[in-house]
Order: sequence, then structure tokens, then C-alpha cells
Amino acid sequence: MPMSVPLSNRFERRRSETRQALVRAARQILAESGDTSASIRAIAERADVGFGSFYNHFGSKSDLFDAAVDDAMEEFAQAIDERLHGVDDPAERLAGGLRLSARLAESHPEIMRILCHSELGRICAGSGLAPRARRDVEQGSASGRFTVVDLVIALSALNGSLLALLELWFSKPEVDIDQAAGTMAEMLLHMLGLSPDEARDVAWGPLSAAA
Repeated sequence: MPMSVPLSNRFERRRSETRQALVRAARQILAESGDTSASIRAIAERADVGFGSFYNHFGSKSDLFDAAVDDAMEEFAQAIDERLHGVDDPAERLAGGLRLSARLAESHPEIMRILCHSELGRICAGSGLAPRARRDVEQGSASGRFTVVDLVIALSALNGSLLALLELWFSKPEVDIDQAAGTMAEMLLHMLGLSPDEARDVAWGPLSAAA
């Protein structure tokens, strides 16, 4: 006879499933329009959960949409991590991450639209690409690979450049997004202290075959 699942485990599983359903609904709203004015009742109906369930997981709509952005950004960052596995040079990781972000736009359109519709502060405050960019810049600075006068400004430039690149993908389909990503990576590496020749070599180096 199969062992029964403890009630506590079933409760936690249902609780997790309800929370994820709410996050998925919020992600859909952010991807469709970025409009966060939808009522909690409408969000719960989209998630197919009870209205009262919302407050078992989130204190406000802002908390939910923050969680939805974090969820999307972490999924996207993990997809890039898989393709950059084994790359140790922070300059290569930054350039590769930017170029892969452009290539993954086609396979992760919902996340791309969430990025385009979300505020920079919301994207940079949570998980996903922002802490990884900070790690790479800090490692590059500590090793002498980068020359960074101000970490906050450098990270703001990197995050803003990613959003600008994705805005090109979103609003100007005639632009060669691969070419734009490589050019942007080259400019950013030069800004971080690499020589023009080295910035060009790193930015246009081969990407993982998995990309």
C-alpha cells in the first residue's frame, strides 16, 4: 500500500501552487501591458484562485508584481548561466550575457516584454541579471580587469544598456539585434576599462554552442 502524503506536505504543496499561480498571472499582466492597476479580484480570477488566497501570500499588489519580476528575471538569468557555464573571465561573462539576452529574446518573449514594461528600479532591485552583473563588475575590478570609478554608475549603465537593447528588439524589428548586442557589449567593455582592441575581441568572441 502506498504511503499517504502527510497533511502538512499537501498543505505546503497547495500553498506553493497557489502562490505560483498568482505570480504567473502577474507575469502575464506585466508582459501584456505593464499595467499594474488590475484589481486583486481580477488577478485572483486570472490565477483561478480564491480572492482571499491573495493575502495569504502577498501584502499588496506591489509585492506581487515585485515577486513576478523577480521570478521572470531569475528564470532568464538561469537560462544565461547555463550557456555561460565554465566561463571565468568577468569581461566574457558580461559580453556573453548581453549577447545571449538578445538571442534569448525569441525563445523567452514573455520575459522580454516584462523587462520592457517594467521600471528599471524594479528590475535592478531583485534577483536575476542585476546581482550577476554586480558580481562580474566587482570581480573584474578586484582582479584589475576593469577600471571602475563608481560601481553604482557602472551598474546603472549596464542595466540601462540592456533595457535599451531590448527596447530595440521590441519596437524596431528591422534592427539586427545580434549585431546591436555585440556593438553594445564592445562599447560597455571599453567603458569598463578594456582597450578598444581587447573590448572588440572579447565582445565578438565565440559564444557557447548551446546559445
